Formats: sequence, C-alpha cells, structure tokens
Amino acid sequence: MKAFVLRSYGSPDALDLTDIDKPVPGDDEVLVRVRATSVQPYDWHLMRGEPYIARLMSGGPGLRKPKIGILGADVAGQVEAVGKGVTEFRPGDEVFAMPKQGGFSEYVCVREDELAPKPKNLSYEQAAAIPMAANTALLGLRDEGQIQPGQKVLVNGASGGVGTFAVQLARVFGAEVTGVCSTRNVGLVRSIGADEVIDYTKEDFTRNGRRYDLLLDVAGGRSPSACRRVLTPRGTRVIVGGPGGRWLQPVGHMFSAFMASPFMSQRTTLADVVRYTENKRNLMTLTEFVEDGRITPVIDRCYPFEEIPAAIRYQEEGHTPGKVVITV
Repeated sequence: MKAFVLRSYGSPDALDLTDIDKPVPGDDEVLVRVRATSVQPYDWHLMRGEPYIARLMSGGPGLRKPKIGILGADVAGQVEAVGKGVTEFRPGDEVFAMPKQGGFSEYVCVREDELAPKPKNLSYEQAAAIPMAANTALLGLRDEGQIQPGQKVLVNGASGGVGTFAVQLARVFGAEVTGVCSTRNVGLVRSIGADEVIDYTKEDFTRNGRRYDLLLDVAGGRSPSACRRVLTPRGTRVIVGGPGGRWLQPVGHMFSAFMASPFMSQRTTLADVVRYTENKRNLMTLTEFVEDGRITPVIDRCYPFEEIPAAIRYQEEGHTPGKVVITV
C-alpha cells in the first residue's frame, strides 16, 4: 500500500510517499480502507517535532526522531478485514475514527473500541472532518466547560476546525453563542448559528465590557488577565491549544494560564482530546447530531492523497476556515 512516512522531523517535504506492507489487524482490531482523512495542527506539530519542549515530555513525539511514522489522526473509510475478536463490524461497513495516527495511508488498523459507524448522511470527506476537531469541541464544552442551557458562551477562534463545531454544539446545548473571528469569516460564523460575531480586527473582545459564562479559547494568544475580564466571576475558560512556536509555545501559553488560575475566582481547564479515552462514545453522540441536522462539517478545501504535503503547507498558514480534508 502507499503511505506518507515520516522518518525525521522537518517540513512537509519530510513526508515520503512510498510503498509499505499492508497492516494486519490484531484480534481486537479492524483493517480500514481509508477513503478520506484530514489535516490539522496536531499533524504538523508532530511532523516538525515542535515545540521542542514537548519532545522531553512523557508521551511526547520523540526526542531525536518521530515516534509516529505515519501521521493522520482522522479516518473515514470501509472495513476491509476484522480480527478474530471483533464482533461489531464486518467487511464493507462504512466507518470513521480518531486513531491519532495512520490516516495518511491507504489502509490503517484501528481498535474496535475506537471505531464508529460513519454518519449515513455524510460523504467520506465530510466524515473525515469530524473526529479530532468535533471531539475536541465536544470535550471542551460539555465535559470540561460543563455547559448549561441559557449560558453565554464565547468561542475565540470560531471559524477554524474546532471553532466551527464549537459554535454549532453550543447551540445544540442551548447556549447563547458569540464567535470571534476575522472579517472574512464573519458571514461563515453567523451562518453556522452564532447569535453574535465579533470581528477581532475591529474590536477587542477582552475590553468591550461583555461577560461570558464559558470561554472556549481555541485561538489563544490572550493573557490570563485579559481572559479574566471576559468571564463572569464564576466563569470557565477552556484552553484548546494556543499560539504556535518552535521552542515553547503553545505549552508555555497553557502553563502560564494554569499558574495564574489559583489566583482567580474563574476556573481554567484544558480540552486534551489526545489523552481522552471516550472518543468512540463521543463519535456516536456527534453522529446523532449530524444525522439530526443539528451540526454539519465546514470544509474549506479538499486535496487528493498525493498532495498531502501541499495540504499541510496550506493549513500551516493559519486562519483556515473549517477543515482541510484529503480524498484517498
């Protein structure tokens, strides 16, 4: 099979399109013929091994060379074969998953407890836009943010992959949603359900005097004191990533937020979907919302499999509205 293999850290040019052996599923695994995947910051952080401080951390990408040889954290496709212990799936089933690696290939083995049936009303490309981004938004709002009906929610970074799902999910949970984005994406954010949209190029949302019960901070870059001004006295800030950097960021951004948290009445927490263990359950929940028409993926561009390096370059530029997906 063909796969983009990462043998050393570097630019998208470090991804080597080559022929490798098709994986064989273990007893509790399913072999999936990948039909679509997506590109996101998680992939290019691992590709570049940045920030460097992450290489020193437990569970990091690897000190001198990548631990993950094939990137791609989102998968949508068809079941090709199943292990002898698999009972839920059979060849031909349409599925999607967030295996955290392996999507940049024609085939990938996924554990049965990570795999879910693909939403019936979506294409493979649309389904591949969901797993990591929508899971992160759901984890941030429902689990970490403890969102409640009637609350005022602010999504900073509302036009990105996580943000577009967060705006829609906040509405599903009965909240009043304000999205923060640039001028060119105001119409998009309003079209997916935001009650109000703040154009950050024209207005500083941390100084307009408005207060929110929950801040889902996808874009990052704001100091803890600035975020404190945005929240009600008992409000919650959920951090999703932060500004990128070669040495420390976004780790430093998160660290400073948590260091300041004990001195604030507001709560600060982190939506860490990579270490979350209930992603399959969340995918099933998201499927219900999709099939009911309450949320829908926002796709900016779709690239063919052979152009994954180009797709990563485009995604790295930042300010991508919605998701960048790959047809395999």
